[in-house]
Amino acid sequence: MSFGGPAGQIALMHRIIVDEKRWLSEARFLHALNYCMLLPGPEAQQLATYVGWLLHGVRGGIVAGVLFILPGAAAIMALSWLYVLLGDVSVVEGLFFGLKAAVLAIVLQAMIRIAGRALQGSLHVLLALGGFVALFAFGLPFPLVVLGAGLIGFLMSRWFAPDSGNNTDTPVDEPVVVRPGTRRAALTCLLLWGLTVALLFALLGGDNVFTQIATFFSTMAVVTFGGAYAVLAYVAQQAVEQYQWLRPGEMLDGLGLAETTPGPLILVTQFVGFLGALRQSGMDTPLLGATLGALLTTWVTFLPCFVWIFAGAPYIEKLRRHRALSAALAAITATVVGVIANLALWFAINTLFRQTRQVTGYGFDLNLPILTSIDPAMLALVCTALVLVFVLRLPLLVVLAVSAGLGIAWQLIA
Repeated sequence: MSFGGPAGQIALMHRIIVDEKRWLSEARFLHALNYCMLLPGPEAQQLATYVGWLLHGVRGGIVAGVLFILPGAAAIMALSWLYVLLGDVSVVEGLFFGLKAAVLAIVLQAMIRIAGRALQGSLHVLLALGGFVALFAFGLPFPLVVLGAGLIGFLMSRWFAPDSGNNTDTPVDEPVVVRPGTRRAALTCLLLWGLTVALLFALLGGDNVFTQIATFFSTMAVVTFGGAYAVLAYVAQQAVEQYQWLRPGEMLDGLGLAETTPGPLILVTQFVGFLGALRQSGMDTPLLGATLGALLTTWVTFLPCFVWIFAGAPYIEKLRRHRALSAALAAITATVVGVIANLALWFAINTLFRQTRQVTGYGFDLNLPILTSIDPAMLALVCTALVLVFVLRLPLLVVLAVSAGLGIAWQLIA
């Protein structure tokens, strides 16, 4: 049911878990969400794992986290095969041409939804604007931006509410959750993750594509904060420019695939690993190598998520009533809105324009479009998708279907 990326998934979980099932209170759900926003990796999948852990311990966390991934992973695998086998057919090219337009509208919608939930007051608005400017105009490292936002939120709470050390919004009758075996589960996941990378280095060497995939996506799991939308710009840059696993247009195609399937949007990384191993594995059966590369990508991308939850959730639960730390987490969530805005602009530039130029100097590091290189057909499709999403408010699958159909029609005509 969870199409449309993390914004839609979190909204769906909130409706079911808080409003319908009443498994968690509003305060406890938002506290868990703020912690997951702070972590590197996909916040929706980590939130599902956190909720499963809260309700039924380690087993609940594993079941919730794995089943949140599994349907989308299977779908992306099947679509990756179809993309490779049929990608040169005009109908398939038109399909992805149309999906790119829909993706841009969906990302913009996600930014607005998350902003409506996360921006509570002028401070949060300023933090979101500051995060956008820091990333788009100056190219500052995302961890630095996140830590700065958290520090500001913490200090503002201490300065303006110094007499309250507890979060009075948290009901006093909600006990701190204690789940046995959580630390052991975190260490087990960490060991499995480390052994995977170490064995690939030992058996295949550092230059092998499987070792590179394990290393790159393990690094991504540690350094890319802000969830799926924040991660994608980093993945696109490294996979396209440094490793040359795929072309820029193929990255957008992969995002379109991920948008059409349920589950975490970060499963687009599985598509990246599939194409990278397909082209560089050197195996006699390239599609077998591609499949192994995709499975390896998913393994090293999501295994760290269980480490973060099992290692941190018990301590975060103890801090639920600490107002200053809760304010720091909320400030980080607000800054992520600026990150998504930066990604939306990156997608727009790379979707609508065929050429861009890099502008540097005086601290600026800007990637600006060459206006004369605009693609009129894509502009028309994007405008149509925006009308479908924001004016007609059609369901996500309808928007994707209409955009894909228009893309196919244009491709056949052209």
